[in-house]
Amino acid sequence: MRCEIEDYKTGWFQVFLRFKPEEIDGVINALRSLKEGDHFHLTNEHEESSGVADIEISIQGIKESNNMRLF
Repeated sequence: MRCEIEDYKTGWFQVFLRFKPEEIDGVINALRSLKEGDHFHLTNEHEESSGVADIEISIQGIKESNNMRLF
């Protein structure tokens, strides 16, 4: 998989996640594990000089408000 971040230079960023077809089932299974209260990470192997180091995927707290949506 590949993760890139684009700085809009406005205080906003766009994150790109690109998966190879053979990685999709693993991501789907990891997302399914969230229903059991688990969490998982998408972790960079640090082969490049900079970038996104880690993305943690977890269940949103009951009192936390949304700031993203799926469309």
